[in-house]
Amino acid sequence: MKRIKKPVFFIVALLILFVTYASVAGIHGQNGDIPITYIKGVNDIRWGIDIRGGVEATYSPANGVDATDDQMNSAKAIIETRMVNNNITDYELYADYNSDRIIVRFPWRVDETEFDPETAIEELSATAELTFREGKEYESTDVGTDGEIVYKTPTGETAENIVLEGKDIQSASAGMIDQDGNGQMEYVVDLELTPEGTSKFAEATGRLKGQTISIWMDDVMISYPTVNEQINDGRAVISGNFTAQSATALAEKINAGALPFQLQTDSFGTINPTLGESALAAMAIAGVIALILVCLFMLLVYRLPGFVACIALLGQVALSFAAVSGFFPVFPSFTMTLPGIAGIILSIGMGVDANIITAERIKEEVRAGKTLDGAIDKGCKNSFWAIFDGNVTVIIVAVILMLVFGPSNILSMIFGPSTTGVIYSFGYTLLIGTFANFIMGVTASRLMTKSISNFKFLRSKWLYGGARK
Repeated sequence: MKRIKKPVFFIVALLILFVTYASVAGIHGQNGDIPITYIKGVNDIRWGIDIRGGVEATYSPANGVDATDDQMNSAKAIIETRMVNNNITDYELYADYNSDRIIVRFPWRVDETEFDPETAIEELSATAELTFREGKEYESTDVGTDGEIVYKTPTGETAENIVLEGKDIQSASAGMIDQDGNGQMEYVVDLELTPEGTSKFAEATGRLKGQTISIWMDDVMISYPTVNEQINDGRAVISGNFTAQSATALAEKINAGALPFQLQTDSFGTINPTLGESALAAMAIAGVIALILVCLFMLLVYRLPGFVACIALLGQVALSFAAVSGFFPVFPSFTMTLPGIAGIILSIGMGVDANIITAERIKEEVRAGKTLDGAIDKGCKNSFWAIFDGNVTVIIVAVILMLVFGPSNILSMIFGPSTTGVIYSFGYTLLIGTFANFIMGVTASRLMTKSISNFKFLRSKWLYGGARK
């Protein structure tokens, strides 16, 4: 067996304990009176309608517009895209084509304190019409919440001459650039244009060199850069007094696109949770008790490999919560429902099973008379493919659940759209938990077992399942 150095156990164990603490409690700070979240924890998870309740709203086309079925489908798709962009996966969305109504239900934001449904639904019904216009003539001004002047309603040449529209934008993303070349970075929105938009923008920037092209969101001017040179590569930047949050929000609105007609809210209200936070608390207590009992079982039956398995299980739970809360930048925050929690619990059961298979194989090799190092090496190799096959089949099922009941709604015509968010949440957490099992239950636990077995006082075969001499 290839020897793993003794410090590896402590490095891996401490890393797991740190990730467990950070993923559960989060890491927060304070900048004056403003709280700052450096790492999101369990309290930063957006809970589903079944746990925390949410909002229900009914929309219809404004100004008496008689929408076609295609327009209704487009409006429904854009509202759904906006919810997905805001990481809202527990939602219900229906379109009534006979009466031109769109009904939507979604959970409260994680930081919601006022629980005002009217404020919560504003973002879903916004038209978010992006335009690039010649000049920067405006009709009126206002003062924003940050005390800055807001220029409103294009007029004159600016109102008449539109350079680009939202349909000319291929994609938008938040970024940072050194705008003035002084080393001070600022948040911007990077735009990639369509082929048609690239041609329009190249012509306009060549013609308006040294002049202003203003950028408007609906009737508000958000930026008014001066054209320094012709831009032919189909890329543009929106600059302004953006923060990371406002730049990301604007990019998401642009990506979501403009609604085919303005929506008016016919009715709105709050939805009471079907189970409530008391059910969540009860499940959390039950989960902790179950984890303690499982760890006691592993310690009593499998001794030292059981001790290592307990540490690996903590790491698996931590990774599962981290992938939901937004702990890792590559995994956006996720709406957690009770079926989602069930997916985590099921994946933890698979993690226990993986450690049991490995511990049993090591015990068999020890009792067959192999040396300790040989037993650990052989036991890990013999158990790998059994664990691998079981996990791969679960991954396939989880992916199918996410594809069928996720935003793609492949089978919603059969099962109904109300099942999409609930089952998607279960599939997502099951998938993440299974990958976490590979990382913790297979890789980390084996590293720790091989490392800890190098300590002289821990080399008794009895600690690994052998008979006591």
